[in-house]
Amino acid sequence: MRTAAILPVKRFPLAKQRLGESVAESLRANLARAMVGDVLSSLRECPAIDTTIVVTCEPSVAAAALYIDAVVVEDTAEQGQSAAASLGLAHALRASFERALCVPGDCPTLDPDELVELLVADTPRESVDPEVVIVPDRHGKGTNGLLLSPPDALSPSFGPDSRTRHERLATKSGVKWRIAQPASLLLDIDTGEDLAALQERLAGEHVRAPRTRAVLARAETKDRTSKATPTDPSTTTRAA
Repeated sequence: MRTAAILPVKRFPLAKQRLGESVAESLRANLARAMVGDVLSSLRECPAIDTTIVVTCEPSVAAAALYIDAVVVEDTAEQGQSAAASLGLAHALRASFERALCVPGDCPTLDPDELVELLVADTPRESVDPEVVIVPDRHGKGTNGLLLSPPDALSPSFGPDSRTRHERLATKSGVKWRIAQPASLLLDIDTGEDLAALQERLAGEHVRAPRTRAVLARAETKDRTSKATPTDPSTTTRAA
């Protein structure tokens, strides 16, 4: 089946506000940029995805998307993730894609091989009725992935408790649905707790996210340097 990935991306100054005071504003923007880059790279490397559709009004993201031959849909209204995803789904439908996978830009460990498993498992041997596959977040409440066959099988409704909402919308519409849990798509970065979980995963497992890893490593080095004091033996010379 011809498959499009839909990636909505906010402008970076507006991104990751929920990280709050636990992360400096400059790091939030750099982190958002790095995570989107890692997600874009994984989508590009997934052979089961024919095209990536990036919905954004962030110029740097649009330029990066065009560089890797992704499609860019301008999000002039900036009315949130659901509205942006709907723009991408509408484009996928007009372009005759048979299904579309909506993913967020803040799942930096996204693994192309796991996406292949998800998409191959959902590929029917013959024409079937519309279907929705919901990938929840690690807490089981939000939605980190929404696979729609066809792209208009359901109107996306992301946000708090969206997993249950998507289940109810599918049931109400008479569309069959199921849950899938590819590990690399379960962790999205919204809060300081999520960021700590990501750092633990990056330290303890062989996972992707090279751009995100590099940004966090630079921030950690800078933080250690700033905490050094004049009495630190590593920063002073003992008098003779």
